[in-house]
Amino acid sequence: MAPPLNPFDVDRFLRAALREDAPLGDRTSEVLGLCGRARGSFTSRQEGVLCGLFLAQRTFELLDPSASFVTQAKDGDLLSPGAAFARVEGSLPALLLGERLALNLLQRLSGIATLTRACVEEVAGTGARILDTRKTTPGLRALEKYAVRTGGGRNHRMGLSDGILIKDNHLAGFASLGEAVRRARERAGHLLKVEVEVRNLSEFQEAVEAGADLILLDNMPLTEMAEAVRRRPPGLLLEASGGMRPGRLRAAAETGVDFISVGALTHSAPALDLALEVEPLP
Repeated sequence: MAPPLNPFDVDRFLRAALREDAPLGDRTSEVLGLCGRARGSFTSRQEGVLCGLFLAQRTFELLDPSASFVTQAKDGDLLSPGAAFARVEGSLPALLLGERLALNLLQRLSGIATLTRACVEEVAGTGARILDTRKTTPGLRALEKYAVRTGGGRNHRMGLSDGILIKDNHLAGFASLGEAVRRARERAGHLLKVEVEVRNLSEFQEAVEAGADLILLDNMPLTEMAEAVRRRPPGLLLEASGGMRPGRLRAAAETGVDFISVGALTHSAPALDLALEVEPLP
């Protein structure tokens, strides 16, 4: 899977993160007079989906151009507890300076990929696809959405510029939901689809009659969700959202919706427990 950022953006991001963590260098390594070369081994302490290797590798390359990074797994692989998945060799001060950033990124992205994989597996065989949302960490959206793809999910909009999604707060200046949908339909370019969020079957019918391309069923009871699926005209795609989490996804998927968007993928995924053990070389 292709990395989500070009090399220039990766370097810019990592340099800023390193500057945040060590604006004046690593005081501990400096006062201890640490030097020489060392080897670090990455291992997983729990089962999960690996994600973010290219960021860890580039972190150490920026700190020590002579560093070598050897992988024993790839993004998307399922790790078992105790599994070694990468090894880095370079100057000891560089390894200690980059350790926390590399682990933070690997743990965060692997946690998202792991939760996504669990959600995708829960709806397997239903035809429903798991989507993320814009509920991401500011500045990390491209990376977090890459982690969702690594876990087998799909990306919704990358940002507000990518599509039209009419939500309740957009309706303040309109007499009805249908009027807002018709306005968007008239003004949107032919390549832009119009999606609208509805909360009940009455709003659903209004959105259908106004010509929405996709309809998001927000916090809708499963019985109403199933009824919306039954009523939809051919070609209309339906997305379920609101309170979607592992344990509830299967029931929502079995109503027949096409997509289930899960904000928890990026705003509540627990970090995967990974470790880096460093030892000096002779």
